[in-house]
Amino acid sequence: MAGLEGMEQPRHGGDRTATRLTPAVEDEQARGALELYGNPTEGEVRLPSRPESAYAARRLTHIVVLRQWALTPVMAEESVLLVSELVGNAVRHTGARVFGLRMLRRRGWMRIEVRDPSRGLPCLLPVRDLDTSGRGLTLVDTLSDRWGVDLLPRGKTTWFEMRVPDRRP
Repeated sequence: MAGLEGMEQPRHGGDRTATRLTPAVEDEQARGALELYGNPTEGEVRLPSRPESAYAARRLTHIVVLRQWALTPVMAEESVLLVSELVGNAVRHTGARVFGLRMLRRRGWMRIEVRDPSRGLPCLLPVRDLDTSGRGLTLVDTLSDRWGVDLLPRGKTTWFEMRVPDRRP
């Protein structure tokens, strides 16, 4: 390839294969997160404000939306993505030691909240095609039916809501 002489090229095939978790393994990991942190439908779950906590928040969201609430895999996938964005903002921008995750379901709606001790408001900024960051709230705005921020005496709760089928398991 022009301009890449002397550079090692990626190998195709060979000894590396992508590992994909089976649904049973994903469910087991999610159940482990429920046991370790608690159920965000029963009260706020507090997680350490570290990047690796996004994994726990995603697992909790996945098992609640897909298994506990029996919603579609697409709803679970979108919810997991949006939780990841809100958690990422809480971890990156607030300087907090912990953040809270809570999930609520009422007839026709689900609401997922991420609480942190900062009163700094998130901003929905315009993004361009080549921007490499700043898309989180744009995704939340696009995929959720509504979202917002509730200021608290000590911090804020950033939340999103999505319409869901009225039937409950």
